[in-house]
Amino acid sequence: MPIQRHTLLSLAAAIALIAAPMTIGGSAQAQQQNRGDKPVTGNSGGGGGGGGGFRGPGWGVVVPGLIMAIPHLAPPPPDREIYDEPAQSRQPRRPPPQTAARRGPSGAPPANENRLVPDEVVIELRNTVRPQQIDTLQRRHRLTRIESQVNQLSGTTLYRWRIPDRRSVAQVVRELEANNLVVSAQPNYLYKLQQSEQKPAGDPAQYELAKLRLPEAHALAQGDGIRVAVIDSGIDTEHDELKGSVTDYYNALATPMAAHNHGTAIAALIAGHGKLLGAAPKAKILAIRAFDPKEGGAEGTTFAILKGIDWAAANKANVINMSFAGPNDPAIRRSLEAAYKKGIVLVAAAGNEGPASPPLYPAAYPDVIAVTATDAEDKLFAQSNRGRHIAVAAPGDQMLVAIPNGYEVSSGTSYSAAEISGIVALMLERDGRLTPAKVRAILLATARDLGPKGRDPEFGAGLVDAMEALSASGIPVSAASSGKRPVERVSTGTR
Repeated sequence: MPIQRHTLLSLAAAIALIAAPMTIGGSAQAQQQNRGDKPVTGNSGGGGGGGGGFRGPGWGVVVPGLIMAIPHLAPPPPDREIYDEPAQSRQPRRPPPQTAARRGPSGAPPANENRLVPDEVVIELRNTVRPQQIDTLQRRHRLTRIESQVNQLSGTTLYRWRIPDRRSVAQVVRELEANNLVVSAQPNYLYKLQQSEQKPAGDPAQYELAKLRLPEAHALAQGDGIRVAVIDSGIDTEHDELKGSVTDYYNALATPMAAHNHGTAIAALIAGHGKLLGAAPKAKILAIRAFDPKEGGAEGTTFAILKGIDWAAANKANVINMSFAGPNDPAIRRSLEAAYKKGIVLVAAAGNEGPASPPLYPAAYPDVIAVTATDAEDKLFAQSNRGRHIAVAAPGDQMLVAIPNGYEVSSGTSYSAAEISGIVALMLERDGRLTPAKVRAILLATARDLGPKGRDPEFGAGLVDAMEALSASGIPVSAASSGKRPVERVSTGTR
């Protein structure tokens, strides 16, 4: 259509009017800042001087030499979204990071999951959230605060809140996830220590010493100076096996510290040096009480375990032993991922729920070394969990273990994990440069194959050989997924 002369004049006048702020006293953005106005929030365009390529509130598309005006010259009201895209593809801008909503899968429990505290939720908030906002969030969702804990690994604060009415945990979690202040929300899951049976003390012979070749390995290292965090029930720090071994302790529970069979047994299998010989007799134990006695065993929660992991990392643990098992837990997984990135080796019991059980956690997380149990004849402990996540095996059936004021014979993958944590301590004393990935690679590459040839869902890579693991060097990280590799020997010195 032909353009009339008066139309061109009107357009020229409009251009002159709009361009004037761009040529007097600098850009529109600079003028706004000089006047103390809010800065322009548009994106800067390509290179060139003046306002070429700039887009912002109240402006159309600007190209060098031409400004296309749109009717609303004033910035939009504060409650309106600002768009840079064409109308047909407009999407609201994402909120700033400090108020970004949760991303990823929901933390609501799976259907029929009952391994949780039925009237509690665990909520994660950024440390920048103000107390008034937290109080408002709590009232809005009709929750009662129980406790909170700053998590140094994640840089957030964890809250444990009670649901005082009859709403389900899943319902409350989903409601919380819709709030932009909430980084994550989930159940307070329940975990059990992996100890299966106890008997009066029997044959004092520790068959695991020969199976794991620990006496030979102790000629090279004994775990001196290595910190092994034990997240478990209470430990008898005055037991003859552990005198001088527990260098620090932390009670993640509200109840008073009390010694318990399981925690004492795990610590002594790692660092015992009395009647028994631990896998790393000179290792230092960081005792973390996160499990309370219950129905002949002990039970812990998401919140207590998270506190324990964070404390272990803050106290420079080299290894974290987790002789417990339970459901898949997003918060614990994130915390363990952060610990792994800090160079902490993570070891966990595979579980005692038998061959029909689905994978149990934390053993099934990719950053964790999952340990199954064998007996004196190198057969699989019947109650051991199976799965492709199983990394290695160690003795765990009919073990002579320390308990408060005595000893007993007991079984479980808990004990196998403790043996491996001790061997990892030997490896780290021998070579402090080992990363968690390298530790795993060496353990798998030097293990003695059991069961079907190669790595399998029952024994993993096989029975760990402490002497081979300490004597190996140059094992590539890829060995973790491809079976054994040739072992290059290093000098062992005087034995």
